[in-house]
Amino acid sequence: MIPIRDTQASGTRPVVTYLFIGINTFIFLLQLGSGLHSEQILYTYGLVPAKYTIDTISAYFSFSNHIISFFSYMFLHGGFLHFAGNMLFLYVFGDNIEDYLGHFKYLAFYLLCGVISGLFHLMLNPLSRVPTIGASGAIAGIMGAYFLLYPRSKILTIIPIIFIPFFIEIPAFIFLGGWFLIQFYNVAGQDGVSQIAWWAHIGGFIAGMALIRLNRYLPETKPGQRLQQYTQKKATPKFQIIKVNAKENSYDLYGTIEVTSIEAIAGTQKIVNIPWGFYKRFYRVAVPPGVQPGMKLKLAGLGRLKPDSTKGSLYLKVDIKNIILKII
Repeated sequence: MIPIRDTQASGTRPVVTYLFIGINTFIFLLQLGSGLHSEQILYTYGLVPAKYTIDTISAYFSFSNHIISFFSYMFLHGGFLHFAGNMLFLYVFGDNIEDYLGHFKYLAFYLLCGVISGLFHLMLNPLSRVPTIGASGAIAGIMGAYFLLYPRSKILTIIPIIFIPFFIEIPAFIFLGGWFLIQFYNVAGQDGVSQIAWWAHIGGFIAGMALIRLNRYLPETKPGQRLQQYTQKKATPKFQIIKVNAKENSYDLYGTIEVTSIEAIAGTQKIVNIPWGFYKRFYRVAVPPGVQPGMKLKLAGLGRLKPDSTKGSLYLKVDIKNIILKII
């Protein structure tokens, strides 16, 4: 299952999430240039449990390297699919957790989840000499937090069947809960040494749930509040999922599209996903300048099938959202 986006809107731009994606991309490109599977890089900056538990191996590494490795390992990746998959999950789920925590607390949350994930792996594989790398543990923490905060959010997911991609909306508690259970299944089913640190995923997910609970006891940070003033979103999502409904004895369908007051004045374009029947299709919708609240946009031919083989229309009611800035 490949997540595309969620339906949980965030009110701020996820600048820290973008920062982490940028750093991971930069380091991945460096890895490609110096050798993706360079043993010197993997053993120096990866998390190697034996580096901490076996004296003869530990002696080769400095005290500072022992500390740095708990952070550096989460910015290394073993291949393009490993890197791309992690960045996709970070992009889909990270913005909402950053919006909830604030930028600075989210930065600490991400790194702490990665460190706890690494410790979890270390405790359960203390003698392993295999370098552990990847952002999966930190991102699993984000997923654990999302699981508790937004269980009823929907995740637009691609399920490839043979060569045909099917789009389906899955409740977050099913998508993420299922992902968490799969990690245990993989641990139970692994034969010998696995190339994937499943316990690190589990540890990160649990850390995310625990830390998001502890957050309620922490005060807001003044710098974070000031930064959020400048990162407030001034536009509704470019991509929107439209829930449609029908009236009795009518072949027309009805839904709602969201724009801000600025978008309503200037006009905008949105890409919408319209689930209807067994189909989930994408359409580009042009919102003309000067629309008013409650005005309906007519999309001809997107309604229900009539007896004469023509189709009714889809009417999208314009809902204008005002973006409120926090003044600190």
